[in-house]
Formats: sequence, structure tokens, C-alpha cells
Amino acid sequence: MTLRPLVLVTFALLAACGPRPLRFTVPLAVPQERIGIAFSTVELLDVSLPEYAEGAEIFVQVPGNALTQVARAQWADDPARAVTLDLARALGAVTGARVAPEPWPFEEPAEAQVDVRVAEIVADASGVFLMRGQFFVASQDGSGRDRAREFRVSIPLPPEAGPAAIAAARGQATLALAQEIAANGLR
Repeated sequence: MTLRPLVLVTFALLAACGPRPLRFTVPLAVPQERIGIAFSTVELLDVSLPEYAEGAEIFVQVPGNALTQVARAQWADDPARAVTLDLARALGAVTGARVAPEPWPFEEPAEAQVDVRVAEIVADASGVFLMRGQFFVASQDGSGRDRAREFRVSIPLPPEAGPAAIAAARGQATLALAQEIAANGLR
């Protein structure tokens, strides 16, 4: 009986000595052009991600549409928080508007609210990073320019793409989504 706690402690110590996962940040993608929009201020609601994409683990799609975790690799930040912040920054850079994630930090209310609901965000089996879902734009200025649009963004991945390439593709996909929202939702 006295050996059991010792064995459990030994296994716990051995597990703690194993290799720790590497944490990957998403590099910021820089827009090459600006897109004019009808609003000068935009509030971005927290981006909704599918359950598998909410955790720190990085997943890839394998043949048969199954998802598998990339070994010893994790996102450096909470994915929903990171995508929300990156998308707000990208929308601001693309449009020149004052864009902030919720809660709106400024005294004057935003002229528009953007709600993004991601249904799929994964490096898929065909060799692309895919971000698919729907976005909603609600004008808050009484203009009636409300929009609901589906989106599908795909970024090619290099052969045998690892977590760093997946992270870079996520950054490019976020920028492409910002451009899509600006061109088809905020004009």
C-alpha cells in the first residue's frame, strides 16, 4: 500500500519531464490596399469558433474529414481572443476606420457592429488553410445597412506544412476575411 503513492509520484514526475509543446504565435498579415467603407467606427463582437478550435491545440484535417491534433504544438494565445483581436486590427488596417473588439471602449457608440461566426477553421486535407462561416453587420446609426453574408477563405499551404506554416496561413486568412467584410459588409 505504501508503494502506490510513491509510484504515482514517480509517474507524475516523469510526465512533467517530457517534452513540452511548442507554442505558436500568428504573424500579422499586412494589407496591401485600403478598402473604403460607409462607417468610421466599427465594433467587432467576440468571434465565435467551432469547439475544436477553441482550445490551445492545433488541429489538422486528415483524409476522411477527421481532425487530428498536431503533436507537441499549441497556439500561444486563446484562439477566440486572438482571432478577435487580429480581425479587429486587420479591419482597422484595411479600412482606416476606428475598429475595436467588444466591449466598445469609446464614449461615442460605434456606427456598426460586426458579428463573425466561424463554422470551420482548419488546415484541411487538400493542402489549404480553410476559414468558413458567416458574418453579420448591424448598422447602429439608423442607416439600415444591415448585412448577413457567408464567407469562405482558403490559403494555400506548402507541402508537409507544419505548425508555423499553419499559423502564418491563419494570419493570412484573417486578413482575407477582414477584406471580405470590408468589401461586402461595411460598404
